Order: sequence, then C-alpha cells, then structure tokens
Amino acid sequence: MESSASPSKEQFLREFGNCYGYPDGPKSIDEIRATEFKRLQGKVYLDHAGATLYSEKQMQEVTKDLLSNVYGNPHSQNDSSTATSDLISEARQQVLRYFKASPKDYKCIFTSGATGALKLVGEFFPWSEESHFMYTLENHNSVLGIREYALNKGATVFAVDAENNECQYDKTHCCQSSYIKFVKHDIQRRSQYVSRQNTQNGGLSGEVYNMFAFPSECNFSGQKFPLDIVNLIKGDTSIIMGGQHKSGSPCMVLVDAAKGCATDPPNLEKYPADFVVFSFYKIFGHPTGLGALLVRNDAAHLLKKTYFSGGTVSASISDMDFIRRRESVEQLFEDGTASFLSIAAIRHGFNIIDSLSIAAISRHTSSLASYTRKKMSELKHENGIDVCAIYGGENHELGPTIAFNLRREDRSWVGYREVEKLASLSGVHLRTGCFCNPGACAKYLGLSHSDLISNYEAGHVCWDDNDVINGKPTGAVRISFGYMSTYEDSEQFMQFLESSFMSKSKPFENGLVSTVKALQLSGSIQLKSITIYPIKSCSGFNTQRWPLGNVGLKYDREWLLKGPSGEILTQKKVPEMNSICTLVDLKLDKLYVESPKCKEKLEISLLLGTSNIVEEIDVYGYRYQVHSYDADINAWFTRAIGRSCTLVRCTSSQYRFCKNDTIGSTGMCRENRSQLSFANEAQLLLVSEDSVLDLNSRLSSKIQKEKCLNVDAMRFRPNLVISGSKPYSEDNWRSLKIGNAHFTSLGGCNRCEMINLSNISGRVHKLKEPLLTLASYRRNKGKILFGILLRYEDETGEDGLMNGDRWLHVGQEVYQTN
Repeated sequence: MESSASPSKEQFLREFGNCYGYPDGPKSIDEIRATEFKRLQGKVYLDHAGATLYSEKQMQEVTKDLLSNVYGNPHSQNDSSTATSDLISEARQQVLRYFKASPKDYKCIFTSGATGALKLVGEFFPWSEESHFMYTLENHNSVLGIREYALNKGATVFAVDAENNECQYDKTHCCQSSYIKFVKHDIQRRSQYVSRQNTQNGGLSGEVYNMFAFPSECNFSGQKFPLDIVNLIKGDTSIIMGGQHKSGSPCMVLVDAAKGCATDPPNLEKYPADFVVFSFYKIFGHPTGLGALLVRNDAAHLLKKTYFSGGTVSASISDMDFIRRRESVEQLFEDGTASFLSIAAIRHGFNIIDSLSIAAISRHTSSLASYTRKKMSELKHENGIDVCAIYGGENHELGPTIAFNLRREDRSWVGYREVEKLASLSGVHLRTGCFCNPGACAKYLGLSHSDLISNYEAGHVCWDDNDVINGKPTGAVRISFGYMSTYEDSEQFMQFLESSFMSKSKPFENGLVSTVKALQLSGSIQLKSITIYPIKSCSGFNTQRWPLGNVGLKYDREWLLKGPSGEILTQKKVPEMNSICTLVDLKLDKLYVESPKCKEKLEISLLLGTSNIVEEIDVYGYRYQVHSYDADINAWFTRAIGRSCTLVRCTSSQYRFCKNDTIGSTGMCRENRSQLSFANEAQLLLVSEDSVLDLNSRLSSKIQKEKCLNVDAMRFRPNLVISGSKPYSEDNWRSLKIGNAHFTSLGGCNRCEMINLSNISGRVHKLKEPLLTLASYRRNKGKILFGILLRYEDETGEDGLMNGDRWLHVGQEVYQTN
C-alpha cells in the first residue's frame, strides 16, 4: 500500500487491509478510481444503495459492442434478429450464474426493474380468501404494494419482525425456529372488498397458496436478513403462520434482492426462494430501466396472466375468441419486444464485477462501512453528547449501508434536509428521507401509527422538507458504499460531519449576534440602494426613489413565468432568466423587458385592459388571481429563455405574513391587508452592506479555487441595501423606519443555492460560495440566514385607502424603532 498514507489511513489499513481493495484484481482500488471514475474527482459519492455508478471501461465496451454489431428485433428469424435472440439467451444464463441458480430449476424473466418484477408477481399470483401474504416490517414500498392485490381478493395480510435471538414460544404473537424469531403485527383484512370469486386469475381447483416476502438486505439500515428463512418457511409454514396454517397449503417465498444483489447476491442453490427480484443498475450502474424476476420452475405455473401481447402468444385470431399462449415462461411474461439493447449492455457490467469477484467486492465495501460506522459512533460534542444516532446493527449482520440522524449538543435533532443541503455544498452525495421503506423508518425512528398519521395530516409527505415534527425526525440520512468507493470517500465524509455538525463554539457567535451587540449601533444608517424585480426570478433594476403600496414596493415581483404544466419558472431551473432585464417607467406606465436572445425590446402596459384573461393559479400552495397575456408576448419570453412559457400578472392574493417572535421564522395570516405579490416569503428583503463586507472578509481568508471570490449585495437579490450599521446588527431588529415609512421585521431570510448562481461573462455558473461559507457561521436551527424580511406597515385607513403616498429615497436614514 501507499507509503505516503496518512496516519489515519495507516490505522485503517492495519485493521482492514486484508479486506480493502482488490489485491487479486486487474487494478488496485486507487487505479480503478483514477482511470475508470475520473468524473468523481472532487466528489464524494455515497448513494450506492440508490444507484451505483458505471465505469468508463464498461461504457466503452457497451459503445464498442453497439457500434460493431447489428441487433434487430428478436421476434424474427433474420441474422440480426437471431444475433439478438442469442444475446438475450446468454444474458439469462449470465444472470442465473450470478445467483448460482441452475437453469433446470429457475427461469430469468426480464422486467423494467425490481418494482416491475414485484408487480408481476403480485398481479398474477393466485390469491384467495384463505391465502396469507406475510412480509417483514422492513420492506420497500414496492413489496408492500403486493398486499393491495392480496387484500382485494380477501386474503389475510400481516407484517412480522424477524429477529436473531431466542424467545419462548407464544401461540398468539411469537413463533420461533432455531435462532430466528418471528413476531407478528396486527392482521389486516379488507372484507368490504372481498371478491365473491374463490381465487384470482381463474383459480386452481380450490388450492390455497400463501406468500412470504423479505429483503436480502434492508435498504434503510443495511441489515442483512438470514437467508435460512427461505428453507425454514418452505420446510414448515406453521413457523410463521402458527395455528392459521391450513394443512397442505404451501407458502411461496419472495426475496427482494434489489439492495443486496450488488455486494451479496442470494445463493439460490443453497436458498431456493421461489421468486427473486432485482435491478441491474444497482449492481453496475448501467443500464437503468431493466431488471429481472428469477422464478422457480415449480412456482412459475402459479402465475396466471390474463393479458396477452406481441411475443407472448403462439397463435391468435383477430375476430374470434381464440388464443394459444407460448409455453416458454420467459416469452409468456415478457410483453412486447424486450429491451434488447439494454440487455446487450449487462454482460459488460458483469464482466467488471467478475474481474474483481463478488466476494472481494463484499469484503471491500464492508470494510469501509465498518470503519465509517465506528468513526461515526466516536463523534461527540464538547459536552459529551453523541453526534450520530446510528440505526440498526444490534444482533444483525450489516451490509455497506449506514442510516443515521445527527444531534446538536442540546440533544435536539438536526433535520435531514439541513444535512443534505450542507452535504451538497461540500460535494458529498448522500440520500435522505425514509428511502421508500416506511416500516424500517417507523421502527428505527420510534414513530407510532398515530405519529405517522398526524405527520401526514400536518402536511408531511415523501420528499418534502418537513424533516422534524414535534421534536422527532420524520426520516434519516443514509450513506452507502460501492465497489469503487475508497477510504478517502469515508475520510472526507467524516471531515464533513466534524466541520459542519460538531459543536466548537457557543450558539449565536460568529455572525449570529446577540441582542446587546445589535443595539450598539455606530453612526447613522442610510438606505444605499433600491432594487425592483418586476418579473419573479428575472433581473431587476435600481432606482433612486420608488413608491410603496399595499404589497410593498410597487410592481415588485408582480409578474412571473410559468411552464406548460403550470410549474413556476425560476433561475434554479432556468438560469437564462438571469439575462432578462426589466425596467418600469412610472410616467409612461410601461414595463420594458430586454433579452440578448431577442432583437426587439418588449413593451407591456401597466394598465390592465379588458382583453386580459383573468384566471386563478397555484403558486407554492397558495391561490392567486392573475391576468394572462397574448401569444405574441408569450412567444417573446419563450425565445428569451429557450423553452415554452407564459407570462402572468398578479392582481390579488389572500395571504400576508405576520410578525413572528422567533428570529428567522415566518408565519402565514389570512388577512386582506398587506397582501403579497409573487414574493416567496415577504414583501421586501433588506441586506446590510456591512454584513456583506464581513462575509467577503471570511471568503478571502479561505483557500478558494472558484473564480469571483467576493460577492456584492446584489447576489442576494435584495430590495433594500443599507450601510452604516455593524455587521448583522439587523438580525435582532423588530421594527424600523426609513424616511416616514414603517416596517416590521419578520426575521432572517433563509438562503438557498440561488445565491450561488453567478453571471460571469453572460453565462450563469453554479458555484459553492457564498452559501458554503455562510453555512459555517450563519446556520441556526437548520436555516442559513442572511438579510431580513420586511413587511410594510401601510397605514391603511378604514375606507381601505392608503393614508398618503409613501416613497423611499436613496440616502434616507434608517432608524431602528423596537
């Protein structure tokens, strides 16, 4: 190994050197990364449980294959079709070899993926009112979905915990055999949907069939389930069903190998499961959209299919009820033309795996996971509180996956979205949420049924940002290792955890100033600039003076662009919007818009005519009444951003923001006064030039590789920029006065990656700064704060009219009034 290894790596190699890397392979792990995964330079990819990565050599071989051979539709007899048929046949054999499945006992059916294979089994299985569908609590949603077929046919359904320890036999809840204990959960039945037919798919002479499903490895925690379960259940179904078992009714066993197949594929010679499902991209990255169902020959005849398609029949008559299906199991269940070019690619993926050996891959990935898990368990805050809460591991063998959450030094939870946001800024690719495994998620996070239901009723759904509710995490963070992962990946991940989440100073230091410091103002504070952004997410314009209205600055974010499906377009998705320049002429009542992609300047009247169409749209969950524009204006914007879009103008909104006593928090109120236009959170955003200068001093002190190190205030898209205050003194302002206009502070503005978009020489570049630096000292309870949000107190009279016009002028003094 490398003589220049760091002390920490030397320690790792002393402990795991016999398992790490591929000493018997064609290349060392460092050579593999340097030659086959050059695109990972500067990145730490730790989501192999979600999708592992393809190698450069693999894709070169795939490309060479496709460019050198002619593969035709296999449903023919010409040379190119025969070549494809032979390729598909060999691919099936290669899959069976990978799982040590004899062709005499198993068939390989290609599907769209593991989910497609599971749906096939669930849809065609002969469920009846006497059937049982049983599954371990830790299962992917794609497995849980099978219960819909079972329940709708009147079957009994229940989940179980499979535990590796001994217990006393209990007829009611606990069944055991050797070292595996099955603990039943509540029985599910859907009697109101029970079919009057005895069985699904035509029935089999009244025979009753049951199914038990479990993953070879849990995709949440990495727990490996003992494959002995296959033989135990097939040998004695009463082990799990107890007194409910009907004598002579067999139990088919389904193994979800989607997660485990990449490092420890089930040995079907030793553990002859009836159904095994997986996806190829989990093993070697490419192709996606292709998986397989491995089915035992004696179980295949149970699956009764109604639909027929091209390739699945031997003969059919168009205008007569006559059909003869193919006898080949593979041809019977593979509807239409197989994805043969994707199938052509899998042999090149298997070649990569075979060159390293699956045993070496398993040892390599396990060594990295074991080391990282150990290092994470040792992380502690200054007060001794553990930083990481790691899920799984007790009395179980673990795969190369680690699920965890992070705690602050006060024991409160760090939300997983905060972790994911900071990880992205640090070049760390990981996964957050429940990973489509609700049973494991609820089990490890301690979420009861009532917790889960109340979370949903509170608005929490999969993939949203509600990561902590009522003090409990709603999901977790997951990292996972693949065959090309390295020690350096683990080390950089640990450095990320230590630098971002270990307590090293007291809260509110380094930028989040205390109230006492905030009140110590020096000299006068002045309004330095006013910026209006008429069209949401497009460039704004500076002005020396501007009127205020009941939505804040007049005409600010009063227009937006939406896509063909109604989606709101922003610079995050459409960077070209940054190049659209706007200007409002109050005297001429015109909005002028320019774009480098459009020769003519667009003029839009500020006066609403009768020809404008009035409609209601949804913007981030809130309803707005808007006016739309004609085809010519929409065509102009379509040319400007290079995609179809329409322009709309806000005319009314039911919502406003209320003062919230918590710095950095905002709340919604249903009031007609102080309405919002299309602003995200509040009417105005104020940024301090002095805070920007402090940020730049921190940026300058770091060793940076990115261009344009310093940022100016306009990077934050503020409406108002002030100068003359101490850095961050605005954090604790509750109210302020500019000229004769009064404003209420709604707290800090939570920043996102939008501020990392930089327009350099007419091109928008996505950088890591300044958000990465802000995260190091401006993070408070999951939010990265910079600037404050304001509401204009418009002094509306009882008649609904404003009590006199209010104008802001550059140079006006700013007074803190709280």
